[in-house]
Amino acid sequence: MAIEILMPALSPTMEEGTLAKWLVKEGDTVSSGDIMAEIETDKATMEFEAVDEGVIGKILIEEGTEGVKVNTPIAVLLEDGESADDIDTAKPEQASAAVPADKAQSSEDAPAGAMSHPEPKVDTSPDWPEGTTLKQQTVREALRDGMAEEMRRDEDVFLMGEEVAEYQGAYKISQGMLDEFGAKRVIDTPITEHGFAGIATGAAFGGLRPIVEFMTFNFAMQAIDHIINSAAKTLYMSGGQMGAPMVFRGPNGAAARVGAQHSQDYAAWYMQIPGLKVAMPYSASDYKGLMKTAIRDPNPVIFLENEILYGRSFDVPELDDYTVPFGKARIWREGDDVTIVSFGIGMSYALEAADKLAEEGINAEVIDLRTLRPMDTPAILKSVMKTNRLVTVEEGWPQGSVGNYISSVVMQEAFDYLDAPVINCTGKDVPMPYAANLEKHALLTTDEVIAAVKKVIYK
Repeated sequence: MAIEILMPALSPTMEEGTLAKWLVKEGDTVSSGDIMAEIETDKATMEFEAVDEGVIGKILIEEGTEGVKVNTPIAVLLEDGESADDIDTAKPEQASAAVPADKAQSSEDAPAGAMSHPEPKVDTSPDWPEGTTLKQQTVREALRDGMAEEMRRDEDVFLMGEEVAEYQGAYKISQGMLDEFGAKRVIDTPITEHGFAGIATGAAFGGLRPIVEFMTFNFAMQAIDHIINSAAKTLYMSGGQMGAPMVFRGPNGAAARVGAQHSQDYAAWYMQIPGLKVAMPYSASDYKGLMKTAIRDPNPVIFLENEILYGRSFDVPELDDYTVPFGKARIWREGDDVTIVSFGIGMSYALEAADKLAEEGINAEVIDLRTLRPMDTPAILKSVMKTNRLVTVEEGWPQGSVGNYISSVVMQEAFDYLDAPVINCTGKDVPMPYAANLEKHALLTTDEVIAAVKKVIYK
């Protein structure tokens, strides 16, 4: 069967070019990789190689022709046994025909239809069965248990990072893990995030499942090329042949007086990257369940923790294999006056604000996203369709925030349900100060969340 050779796009922005010179003629036999023609654009002259084998049956565009549109047939390649006499010699059209004058050119000529807002499909199943025994655990303990359980289950899982072994973790997350799993699976690294993140990414390419601990995600800036250009993109760029099943974890965001270079919230950064999954839990049960899910996931996972939360205690179910699925939000509090959406330590402001608002008769529904990529936007939409008002809460900066993205989704999918503009509560638009009094002003406060809620309900 004859194969049409099309005008190639030699750059992402190329729309047309000049077929400057043919380097083959009709009747020539070509093989894959042979240079067939020279193509000129406004930027450069480039050679065009054959992709298939065959005989040049017909040249459709003469050399020297300018303004040849990308994907226009320029020649026909014949396979064995085919004749040039069978080729349709009609010249290819280079421009689409003019639109008839009596043809409607715009949606303005058609009646406007109301936008459809189908009911969002939301997973409302409980995280654990009714009657499950619960125990109090700190986030630190739950996180350790999640990693240890997966290391017992799968010998390909290992932990590496600064001070994770002998010192049992800079924040004592890996207590007891060196004794149980040994130095080959709990590995102390030099202070070189670029180095050990690269080693871990290579190990993941080879089939292992590394857990990489950054002492703070601010230091992951040294390793961001490995995370984004290697771990996140290789599965796609290899056509699914090689991926990076691994977890990058560590404290993210502000702690207490650690200065601008140790206080940045990277949630919105990593959330934007295709190929990554991003978790940012609040409660101990979610730290454990999401960590186990992250380790099992075939994709690289950014697991954003918070130093302030490590010592807080929550209920954790006593189950043999407790996991939390990605992309499923948790409703901590039901209400019908306003929706408050948050994640990570932002939940502490959201829940405290909801308690105080309840004293004034304002019932807020509080949603914990738990994962930012994938994000459970249907849960947000369903709640907004009920409350008609939305406030988002996070410690990150305002420009390009997670709340900005949520606002755009709600504007597109549930605009008709909004009775007030969405308000994004964030940290202040400044590098985090070191001085305690200034740091307090730079951080988000519960009072700011309360004020935002009252603004959207017009009180």
